[in-house]
Amino acid sequence: MTISDAVASSLASDVEYRLHQVIEEAARFMRHGRRTTMTTSDIEQAFRVLNIEPLYGHSAHNPVSFRRAPPFSNMPSAGTVYFVEDEEIDFDRVLREEKITMQPGVNYTAHWLAVEGVQPLIPENPPAIPRDTDADAPKTIPLLNGVQPAAKKPQLQQQQQQQQLVKQVLSRELQLYYSRLTTALLPPSSDFAKRTAALSSLKHDAGLQALLPYLIKWVGEGVVNALKDNVPSESNGQVLEVLLDVISSLMENKTLFVEPYLHQILPPILSTLLHSSLPITHAIHLRTIASQTLSRLLTQHSTTYPSLSPRIMKTLLLALVSQSKSIGTREGAIRGLMGVGKEAIRKGLIEGGGAKIVGSECNGPDASYSPLVKAIMDAFAVLHPHSDMPEGLDLSKESDIIFSQKLRAKLGDFFANKLAGDAVWAKGVMGPDDI
Repeated sequence: MTISDAVASSLASDVEYRLHQVIEEAARFMRHGRRTTMTTSDIEQAFRVLNIEPLYGHSAHNPVSFRRAPPFSNMPSAGTVYFVEDEEIDFDRVLREEKITMQPGVNYTAHWLAVEGVQPLIPENPPAIPRDTDADAPKTIPLLNGVQPAAKKPQLQQQQQQQQLVKQVLSRELQLYYSRLTTALLPPSSDFAKRTAALSSLKHDAGLQALLPYLIKWVGEGVVNALKDNVPSESNGQVLEVLLDVISSLMENKTLFVEPYLHQILPPILSTLLHSSLPITHAIHLRTIASQTLSRLLTQHSTTYPSLSPRIMKTLLLALVSQSKSIGTREGAIRGLMGVGKEAIRKGLIEGGGAKIVGSECNGPDASYSPLVKAIMDAFAVLHPHSDMPEGLDLSKESDIIFSQKLRAKLGDFFANKLAGDAVWAKGVMGPDDI
């Protein structure tokens, strides 16, 4: 094959350019490897960068071995000849040998470490630590002079177990904080300045997450002890007021993760709200605080738990419409509906017939229903405020006559007569669908 001089010159210049390009890229890999000698691996990496097919058989990891061929007798003048020896592979031996399996590549999968503080039992998580069975085994009580000593009271044993648990989990500083905090809050007759400082600390201090379950348990036990007396006293009302303030302060602290303990916070709030016999001087104030605390709780966590508001509203509606419940319980249910929101008031008192049921019981001369009537009127004021210059319904108009009939059908005669004196208020309470 013969080519012209012009074509050979062009090919030579192009080959020279390509060689310079490959050597320049290979020298870059050599410098990054902090070496002064260029190897075949540098040339191979340069080929890969330039998208050129590599030269097979010339690898730094598998160096080529050359063998010298014996001299030919027919050509004594020929020089020494070297050649690359090809490896002979015995297929029988390869098939008999054990196959080598390649390890799978590294991959990543996601799994739950914990769900609301509880570690799920899946293979990716470490196994749960088994409890010490020796601690649960019954211990034999030694006899003292042949007589078995009296057992401790269950309440004393429970307090000792709780103290041991606190000592094992909490640091010494948090134990001291817990004891001083509870002492400053209860009894209510203690220093007012200390109680205010303690509540402020619960609202704003960080680092109280480890103490949160113990504080919630302390609040729950305090509410149970204050409500278990058949005859409510002034001191019990003050205790309940302080405990509700503690719950409200914990809810306001933005550094605390309260969601795992909602099922322990709701019982003290609802128990105070729906208890039948609260102290007379504190009843309205306690139910109002409990309603406001419930409203704050639902505002913060109803989006995370969509079923929370309907469940609480169902509990409050059952307490309201049940005639076997006491007046205090039903008043607390109305205050609770006010805390849940306007939609709960509308469904409970208007659509659910709560106001109509209560109104049918208030037609008599019994004055004991006055707190219940006041609570319902306050709930109507939440739905729509009073008019500055009230004007009654004009029964000479056909539209007002039809509205008055709807008002009596849903609210009953008792509350319909109370709202009829303010037409704007009555129409705002009933809503646009009934106007």
